[in-house]
Amino acid sequence: MTFQFTPAASVCVDPQSVAANCHRGCASEDIYFALTGWHPGDAAADDDGEFDIHVFASLIAIAAAQGSAVYTQLGLSVGEFQAVIDHLFPGACDVFCGCDRDQAGEEDDEVTMVRELLLAHRSTEGEESRWLASMIARRAVEPNHLWEDLGLRNRGELSRLLMRHFAPLATQNTRNMRWKRFFYRKLCEADGMVLCTTPVCTDCTDFDLCFGEETGESRLARTRRGGAATPGS
Repeated sequence: MTFQFTPAASVCVDPQSVAANCHRGCASEDIYFALTGWHPGDAAADDDGEFDIHVFASLIAIAAAQGSAVYTQLGLSVGEFQAVIDHLFPGACDVFCGCDRDQAGEEDDEVTMVRELLLAHRSTEGEESRWLASMIARRAVEPNHLWEDLGLRNRGELSRLLMRHFAPLATQNTRNMRWKRFFYRKLCEADGMVLCTTPVCTDCTDFDLCFGEETGESRLARTRRGGAATPGS
């Protein structure tokens, strides 16, 4: 499933303008709307194809609104990012793919480890799950709840995403641990490290950090109003 990129009049990018090579100053919700034709709160995500479009549009929108090169915010190379756009949102490369090609930097070790963990547990074939592994890993080093920094509407969407594309890993989270905590716990276990100081989670003083609620407002809605993000785990 793909969506032709057709910016509405209310969207801040003008495809006829030379300045349209970049997305500076755009609200994430406007970017999402330009990519899909939906407002995030109204996104159709009943079937898997619609849901994947929603996920990728959310990731691109939240990363693009941060003000630096989108592909670096998503943990992708320029070529990978262009492939994502061409595959899912034909026509959008004129706005996104030409931006800040000189901003590629050295990858964080934590990003590499989380990406490799996800890649080792893919449950769908093709490029989409490979791209998602890189994108999720990069966004996992941001300070908010992971579902927020993916631009998703709630934690349930993150769980659905992981169960769809990385089921062998996601099904191991039997106690509904926060996903970032769960990733790092699995990495520590793979290295033979003991992450927890107590054998039973309910006896741990950090219980709320690992299992506390992950509620809040979608960052796509929040950035539209210019509000500040609230740190999370």
